[in-house]
Amino acid sequence: MESAQDWHSAKALLEWQIELGVVDAISDAPIDRYALAPSEPKSAPETQKTAPVELPKRATPTPPPAEPRIDYVALAKQAAAGAQDLDGLKAAMKAFDGCELKKGARNTVISDGNPAARVMIIGEAPGRDEDIEGRPFVGRAGQLLDKMFAAIGMGRDVPLSKDAVYITNVMPWRPPQNRDPSPEEMAMMVPFLERHVQLVAPELIVLMGNSPCQAVLGKRGITRLRGHWDTQWGKPIMPMFHPAYLLRNPAAKREAWADLLEIQAKLNEGA
Repeated sequence: MESAQDWHSAKALLEWQIELGVVDAISDAPIDRYALAPSEPKSAPETQKTAPVELPKRATPTPPPAEPRIDYVALAKQAAAGAQDLDGLKAAMKAFDGCELKKGARNTVISDGNPAARVMIIGEAPGRDEDIEGRPFVGRAGQLLDKMFAAIGMGRDVPLSKDAVYITNVMPWRPPQNRDPSPEEMAMMVPFLERHVQLVAPELIVLMGNSPCQAVLGKRGITRLRGHWDTQWGKPIMPMFHPAYLLRNPAAKREAWADLLEIQAKLNEGA
């Protein structure tokens, strides 16, 4: 039996191994020095859980009741039907508050000329001059209108009713910046216009421009409509270019003259 290694021998053997380059003691199992040491999974930091703060519940406000929608067209029909004469119609139109245009107008411009006239001229709406003076067609366009009908021996100031004309508009109030009246605005005033025709009872009606054609005939396109007879409210109707258009387009006066001759011929048929 071999004797146990003494301390001095073990020390000498260890020093010899160190000189040879040994740095680690030999273990029972091989060790891969190139393998990375396993990393321990990092535990996610615990987030501090706070209980949700409950806000006090607000009582839902009760919406105010909706205002009933006013049918101004129906009111206009009722007011127009109640007018027994022209004075009553004018009073009903001045009292009508359904159209916002009234708030910005100086005057309610209703009519001019002889109510016994054979010809009723319907324009669009008052302009600046008409709004100031309170009569339809008194500006440059109105002056041209007077010259046009004077050319066939007619006018608003002639003494004989057979040669007189009666002038009104779809709208009695001036639209801002002379814009076209909206369909809604015209719809409110058509009942008054229809009653106006019934009370005046002209032989024929002249519509000046697109807006009157839209209001009375339900049609637009004055270039196509002008010069052709139509019928509404039991009356023959002649669409014509508006005098303001003729001022901007003098070449169209030729067509306007042809339309005036058509009107003259129509009146001579019934004379």
